[in-house]
Amino acid sequence: MGDLGEVVRNRRMSRAFTGAAVEPEVVDRLVDLAARAPSAGNTRGWHLVVLSNDETARYWDATLPAERREGFAWPGLLLAPVVIVVVADPGAYVSRYAEDDKRHTGLGEDRDAWPVPYWTVDASMAAMVLLLAAEDEGLGALFFGPFGATEQVRESLGIPVEMEIVATIALGEADPSAQHRGRSAGRARPGLDQVVHRGGW
Repeated sequence: MGDLGEVVRNRRMSRAFTGAAVEPEVVDRLVDLAARAPSAGNTRGWHLVVLSNDETARYWDATLPAERREGFAWPGLLLAPVVIVVVADPGAYVSRYAEDDKRHTGLGEDRDAWPVPYWTVDASMAAMVLLLAAEDEGLGALFFGPFGATEQVRESLGIPVEMEIVATIALGEADPSAQHRGRSAGRARPGLDQVVHRGGW
């Protein structure tokens, strides 16, 4: 295991992969760590749809059919041997907060009672743990959206309509010879004095 500070500082988004397989036990370790992320009310109302090897074609056919692949900026992304769709279950949070120990919050009424959608927050924290765990395993990873094809992904993978598709994570051995810097990579990182407000805003 690496040093946490080193893992956080070294983590980058990988947009190209070699296609080398990731052992199932490695994937199991990553999702086990993701499952340990914090969760409001210990609800854990999120799911990971894990596609490995040939199964990933279902995702790419839904998001990038042949006519959209020509000229796609990151062709090496489609070589990722593992694709994980991060899904949140809003109803699980409403149900959890309707239970006796949480009823006083009023958040068990319906989704609209939540000023912040903690199902999305929790799913995102699980995804971040997974990204850090991938770095610790020496793997590349990319967190991204389904290229405007959310409903196609839902249909292809049989994800229930009441679930919220939060994001996708591609995992695998990064191809250093074919990495693409994201359009935002050149933006300067804000200094701590710009984002940290000590004692108040």
